[in-house]
Formats: sequence, structure tokens, C-alpha cells
Amino acid sequence: QVQLQASGGGLVQPGGSLRLSCIVSGYTSTPYALGWFRQAPGKEREFVGGIAWTGGFTKYADSVKGRITISRDTAKSTLYLQMDDLKPEDTAVYYCAAQMRWGRVEVKEYLYEHWGQGTQVTVSS
Repeated sequence: QVQLQASGGGLVQPGGSLRLSCIVSGYTSTPYALGWFRQAPGKEREFVGGIAWTGGFTKYADSVKGRITISRDTAKSTLYLQMDDLKPEDTAVYYCAAQMRWGRVEVKEYLYEHWGQGTQVTVSS
């Protein structure tokens, strides 16, 4: 059973930066991709970005492109989300998830089989 543990959330001022981490464990088959999603109050969960675990190919949502960078350290089984120039609309619970299906980095949440517990990011002055 794949387990994901997200951390690194917190309160940050507009324009600030934050790096989230997600430790992946318990897998016997390598995930094809790991993704970050977020859910703001009263809104549906949305794709933020993802990375192919082996090849490192990344895909980003248009709403955050240019302000975020997703990376991974396969030796540490850790996924990262670097967020810069944060805006109040980035306030949400951020989740990491594992996509086991091979092919391409997916943006639909139902294609991610395993999820972490989420970490809160609040952007406010």
C-alpha cells in the first residue's frame, strides 16, 4: 500500500515562498507519477502539477505556471512543491497523490490512486 505524507504548509505573506514535501513509502511497484492537488474552501480539488517519477517530466496547471516548481528526489522517495510569489488565492489544503497508471502525467484526480493527508497553506498579510 502506497503511503504519502505531506508536510511544509503554513502561513506566509503575499509574495512569499513556501516549499512543500511529500514522502512516499510502502510501494512495491513504482508510481508512474506523483502529483500535487489543492482544495480551497468551498471549491473543488484541483490539479496543481505533477512529475513523472522516473523520467522527471513535469506538467503544471496554467493558474500556477511560472510560480511553482515540482521536483523529486528518488533516493529519498520525496516529492517537492516549491511555490514562489504566493497569492491569497493560493490558500488551500495541498495534497500529494500517486498515479500508478503508466503513460503520461494525468490531471484528473480520479486517476490518482493514493493520497496523502494534506497540508494547509495560508497566504495572508
